[in-house]
Amino acid sequence: EAIGPNAVGVGADNADPRAAERLLAAAKEHFGRLDGVLVSVGGPPPGSAASTTDEQWEAGFASVFLGAVRLARAAAAELGEGGVIGFVLSGSVHEPITGLTVSNGLRPGLAGFAKSLANEVGPRGIRVVGVLPGKIDTDRIREIDGFAEDPAAARAAAEASIPLRRYGRPEEFGRTAAFLLSPAASYLTGVMVPVDGGVRHGF
Repeated sequence: EAIGPNAVGVGADNADPRAAERLLAAAKEHFGRLDGVLVSVGGPPPGSAASTTDEQWEAGFASVFLGAVRLARAAAAELGEGGVIGFVLSGSVHEPITGLTVSNGLRPGLAGFAKSLANEVGPRGIRVVGVLPGKIDTDRIREIDGFAEDPAAARAAAEASIPLRRYGRPEEFGRTAAFLLSPAASYLTGVMVPVDGGVRHGF
């Protein structure tokens, strides 16, 4: 109810090869058409390069990478002119995040896929965009902070490294994603937009 009367929830495992078909079918059944998708996959478990197992890599690849590729590929086949495919990625696309080895390995590859897809579907009038969240005040970020010996001190140190001196709010990230998927951003494609309070040092 909080997100409006037209929202519909569909349970799916992103690692399931049939998930993309199920999700798109549910969207078309409920709304009558498909205007766009925003692919957002929860991060794989934290871990170091030395401690991460083959099984964790395989599970992360199936869900974070291949599941997102399947959904984007299926959406691209359904969308018409004006359609949009968005990916929620991570600042690790540009710079690794300590302790998130699997995510660091997979997100940049997914950004590369998004750029390739943008080139392929652009002639059909379909856009592809990426959103790169930094420290957004979500359960996931609080979980990561919680691994520190002193979570409050870890958060304070992280906030001190952000030019805006605070974590982002989920609604701030949401507004950026909504803009990128809207007709207001109709000449943006193949871009990776950081929402990180200014953390990224490069242009």
